[in-house]
Amino acid sequence: MPAPKNTARRSLLISAATLLSLAVTAPAALATPAADKAPAATPPAHMSTLGGARLGRPGTQVNLAPGVPVLPKDLTARSWIVSDAQSGEVLASHNAHWALPPASTMKMLFADTLLPRFPRTTEHKVAAKDLAGMGEGSSVVGIKPGKTYSVRDLWLGVFLRSGNDAVHVLSAMNGGVAQTVQDMQHHADELQALDTHVVSPDGYDEPRQVSSAYDLTLIARSGLQKKDFRDYCSTVSADFGGQQIRNTNRLLSGDTDVPVYQGIAGVKNGNTTHAGATFTGVAQRGKQVLLVTVMNPQKQEHNEVYKETAKLFDWGFQAAGKVEPVGELVPPRGAAQASTAPSGSPTASAPAGQAGSKPVAAAATGSRGIGTALAVAGGLLVLLAGGVFLVNRRWPLPDLMRRRPRP
Repeated sequence: MPAPKNTARRSLLISAATLLSLAVTAPAALATPAADKAPAATPPAHMSTLGGARLGRPGTQVNLAPGVPVLPKDLTARSWIVSDAQSGEVLASHNAHWALPPASTMKMLFADTLLPRFPRTTEHKVAAKDLAGMGEGSSVVGIKPGKTYSVRDLWLGVFLRSGNDAVHVLSAMNGGVAQTVQDMQHHADELQALDTHVVSPDGYDEPRQVSSAYDLTLIARSGLQKKDFRDYCSTVSADFGGQQIRNTNRLLSGDTDVPVYQGIAGVKNGNTTHAGATFTGVAQRGKQVLLVTVMNPQKQEHNEVYKETAKLFDWGFQAAGKVEPVGELVPPRGAAQASTAPSGSPTASAPAGQAGSKPVAAAATGSRGIGTALAVAGGLLVLLAGGVFLVNRRWPLPDLMRRRPRP
């Protein structure tokens, strides 16, 4: 029988289970399988249990009880998760930690890492070398060498058209693709997105480039703390170089078979050969804010990823406040440091929601594997010693922008 909702006992049990699992099975849990071929048809037997033991189990995890609506029966995604964006409670999940190719949802991590580095009014004249190395068949917004673009326009190209050309230009401004990949990996580790292995900043299919529904939700939750991130991901259409571009997120912009979802406010979609369709969305009704991530629906129907996401949003809004969570979204490491820093120190005074908002240095070598697991385990020991504040700490989102017809 599940423990009473939001009690200290439940929080400590979740953290203890997470700590034990990471300490014992870290190499298997944190491995990132190759993505140079289509992912396996079934999830691995051992997945990360970060956020709760049940999140590491294959299959659907939900606490059905009287008054809790049943989940939609026609969900076909390989992995999905429904969570409360503010409390961090995971309401239900399916293979939450299955490391799969992320497609352009990886651009959420790209944006969360680089957005703070360049003011939106900064201008950059594009050189031909800035666009080198894009994958064949990449989605583009139409950036041309020799033309000057503002940072704001480049980010609109990233969020609305999923433009790999805009990603490469911003990466060039950041010191190049290799540097940007290092920075993104460092930031993913800071967010405790430990299923995520970054190879390209744009999410293009590359060997070993993977993330998980759990990680993509962590990344989106972090990005939504930033005003520019919220502005761009909620914009429906905008002018780009004299042409109108429209957001390819169909729950935001609508399509013939997908209506605009009530309360939708972003965030990012993707689609590649190996990843299939992927999507992370955020929506708000009243005071309730939900995050839903869906990866690779197996039903071959137009806009299926949005249809399954909408069904999970519907379920989540009906179930919120009734269903006992199956896990939680862990806070960034910076938030844990802020809670344990001495009063009055610079770390303690920084809002936890700003963790990861400042530029980060390139990651040092060897930050993953068992060393990462031990670091996470050590962090959880701090949480257990310091009480349950961070485990169930609410992370209020700023007012969402909802749908923005144009910036």
